[in-house]
Amino acid sequence: MPGWELIGQEEKAAVDEIFDKGGVLYRYGLDAKRQNIFRVDEFEKQIAQKVGVNHTLFVNTGTAALKLVLIALGVKSGDEVITQSFTFIATVEAILELGAVPVITEIDKSLNMDPKDLAKKITKKTKVIIPVHMAGVPAKMDEILKIAKDKNIPVLEDSAQALGATYKGKFLGTIGNAGIYSTDIGKVITTGEGGLVVTNDKAIYLKAREYSDHGHEQNPKFPRGEDTRTIWGFNYKVTEMQGAVGLAQLKKLDYVLEMQRKNKKRIKDGLKGIKNIEFRELPDEGGDAADTLIFFVETKEKALKLAQSLKEKGLGTKNLPDAINWHYAGTWSHIFKGYKKNLEEVWSQSTNLLRRAIALPIMVNMTDERINEIVEKVKVAIKEVL
Repeated sequence: MPGWELIGQEEKAAVDEIFDKGGVLYRYGLDAKRQNIFRVDEFEKQIAQKVGVNHTLFVNTGTAALKLVLIALGVKSGDEVITQSFTFIATVEAILELGAVPVITEIDKSLNMDPKDLAKKITKKTKVIIPVHMAGVPAKMDEILKIAKDKNIPVLEDSAQALGATYKGKFLGTIGNAGIYSTDIGKVITTGEGGLVVTNDKAIYLKAREYSDHGHEQNPKFPRGEDTRTIWGFNYKVTEMQGAVGLAQLKKLDYVLEMQRKNKKRIKDGLKGIKNIEFRELPDEGGDAADTLIFFVETKEKALKLAQSLKEKGLGTKNLPDAINWHYAGTWSHIFKGYKKNLEEVWSQSTNLLRRAIALPIMVNMTDERINEIVEKVKVAIKEVL
């Protein structure tokens, strides 16, 4: 969250300008009619400049962005791609789309990929490793990259929820071979739907761009209708309206991060010292996008009771526990069908952590009164339940 909180006149004006200056909604062509203004191109350039990479590709979803990078990295049917148990289901869907085999690691108390389990899961078939920076918290990238480097395996960072977050001074998504961001309605900035590929590897960028546009190479020697191609692809393009909204939202990114971090700190400080809760581990607290405040309680049963108590007091949770079924591989029996035991037992370490977790959403437009109300209501609920 919460780009949608800040949608206003800036985004409306950006879209209106498209119609005031030619009304071209397609991202390519009609140069004179659009007065040579290319909003998607400009959004890509500004994202690249913001996070410090050479290449950015804006496509219709974060899921598509994941798939495109996997294609560019040469993932094929039968290859193994390692990712983590706690992630939105799209990460695994992108792997399955290519006929590849998702291999799932446990998470640790950061609720991101457990490097120790990652090392155990690598085989001769491992083609790519996908750590996921869940809710804007960086994974333990130093350890993950060392393991990947020793085995010569590329790393794709799923930073769908982490645009603007950092790890040891580097933007998440720019540390591995490539990264992706999402700009759907629930992300730090939003274009309604959308995904971004970021990389310094020109070959990854070009292959992803070509596949996203039916194989178009965008050869400058030819008009688009006579463009060259060497591969077939699909259509994952965005419109100029998404580019326009993205440009308006990007100007608000620093403010969003500043306010999220400020508001999260105030809530967390208000809950510090409470017995029987343990806060999520943060591998780089200063780089946290501060999307969510997560803490653990003693048991699954107490977590469920606490979530219900919070709900009755007018406080919602975010993904844990309310939407865990869409974010935990241990519930995906429609995908992982070959196990003889319950999936939650397969990833027992993850189950233990996630089933004891409570996630509080952090918003930008929280007033002082609202923050104080949240702290007091959480305290009361904890006292009642724990």
